[in-house]
Amino acid sequence: MQSNSRMMTGFYHWGIPLSLAASALLVMLLGEDGEALLRYQRSEILNGEGWRLLSGHLVHLGWSHLSMNLLALALVWALLGDTLTLAAWLLLLLSCALFDGLGLLLLNPGVEWYVGLSGVLHGLFLAGSLAGLASGRRDALLLLSALVAKLAWEQLAGPLPGSEAAAGGPVVVDAHLYGAITGGVSAALMLVVPRWRRRFLG
Repeated sequence: MQSNSRMMTGFYHWGIPLSLAASALLVMLLGEDGEALLRYQRSEILNGEGWRLLSGHLVHLGWSHLSMNLLALALVWALLGDTLTLAAWLLLLLSCALFDGLGLLLLNPGVEWYVGLSGVLHGLFLAGSLAGLASGRRDALLLLSALVAKLAWEQLAGPLPGSEAAAGGPVVVDAHLYGAITGGVSAALMLVVPRWRRRFLG
């Protein structure tokens, strides 16, 4: 019984990343038609297809791009998944996806299309690091510093060397920044408001 309980707890804990991975895999299997319907496409969003602000994060350039993002998702969850409650992670996932897309729409008119989960992942990573810092985890400051250094590099020098080749296409570094800002602000609100802190801190 105790073994079954641990298995159910583990599955429940990994439910969000597993569901996200399954959704991204399904979109990939839909092929070009799915990509055309779901990816962030500025002109189509301005014509009323607002779902693309969210669904575009599930679309990827190819299998290598998808694999990179799913490995990064697993790493984020393995390192930081226990810092916040599942309710907090769900709110973060939705807010990072939405405001990442809105950031590109409002602040990057030159970006006609965008795909990938990396912007959202940067937001989740920053939020988890802040939550870890708030709960006294020793490694949280190191993780937070590494992410801030990466974001600073990207804003000053562009994508990390080799990242575009690995992804199979251009890297929109501003999406990483908008996702991180959203995750940071969202986590700060969760941690500063006492009632929310009790509800959302893992």
